[in-house]
Amino acid sequence: MRHRLWLLPVLAALSGLPSVQAAEPAPLAYHAVQPTQAGWLSSDARVEAVRDTVLSAQVAGAIVALHVKAGDRVRAGQELLRIDARMASQGAAASQAQVAAAQANLQVAGKEYERQKQLFAKRYISQAALDAAEAQWRAAQAQVQALQAQAGVAATQSGLHVLKAPYAGVVASVPVALGDMAMPGRPLVSVYDPALLRVTASLAEEQAQRLRSGGGVQVEIPGLAARRMDVGAAQIQVLPTADPLSHTVPVRVQLPADLPGALPGSFARLWWQGGAADAGGRVLVPAKAVVRRAEMTGVYVRGGNGQPQLRQVRLGPPQGEMVEVLSGLRAGDQVALEPQAAAKVR
Repeated sequence: MRHRLWLLPVLAALSGLPSVQAAEPAPLAYHAVQPTQAGWLSSDARVEAVRDTVLSAQVAGAIVALHVKAGDRVRAGQELLRIDARMASQGAAASQAQVAAAQANLQVAGKEYERQKQLFAKRYISQAALDAAEAQWRAAQAQVQALQAQAGVAATQSGLHVLKAPYAGVVASVPVALGDMAMPGRPLVSVYDPALLRVTASLAEEQAQRLRSGGGVQVEIPGLAARRMDVGAAQIQVLPTADPLSHTVPVRVQLPADLPGALPGSFARLWWQGGAADAGGRVLVPAKAVVRRAEMTGVYVRGGNGQPQLRQVRLGPPQGEMVEVLSGLRAGDQVALEPQAAAKVR
């Protein structure tokens, strides 16, 4: 009873405090879907080298010399690394010694055959003895040829222990170190030609078809050039294949020779002139508004009651910070820009 009397004044004092109300959630921001107008359209792309080679070993052995590192410029035919070739060198020397011995035997057999022919001419030996001498001489010739071929194989095998640059370029990467074990097929040095670069992008089939018919193309490399570079029709290559999953076609655009600052793997953007089919027919939404859950891709669309509703869509290729919606949306729909906040609205 004493504790209850003590709590009464405290409860009476608290009852006079103002009640704290829960903060109202911030209203959702929506993007009004509008069809694109005909004009310049863009797609993400990347810079890549036309000649990009990964050099691998054809023989096994320890790396005993490594002459380059990433970023070095190399000449055509320059030695890049060397693999231990002592066993191969000894095998080549042994093959050469066998060739020398066979050639000596061939000289002896040749002289013996000449003597036998002189004796046969004087009727001192039979035809069978002459035929035997000739057979020995021809066998010695065949043995020399076989051993010379084996020596050539051994010499070629010895040459495989030296890795040389196939063309003048830049070393992109060296994934091995001095003393590592080289195995057949293991990448040792990656080299590319900086003078021959291109931009590769994946476009929808109808967009690629427009480029085949001679549409204008521009290339933008952020951080490298302040403006877009115009591209001639001769520099555009539309590959005759399409990806079966995304239904996109690879497009390659040749960059000017020796473009300073351009590096393989850099981000680029490919611009092309949209046609009449692009006006009013393509729908773009911000990429951040897209929701991906397992195998479902969708966006939150404002419903008739004002609440966001998840709707499944089918996406096309990205266009910078936007992405094309092939089906599931129409002009006038409002898409929530914050899908995580929209998912919490009940």
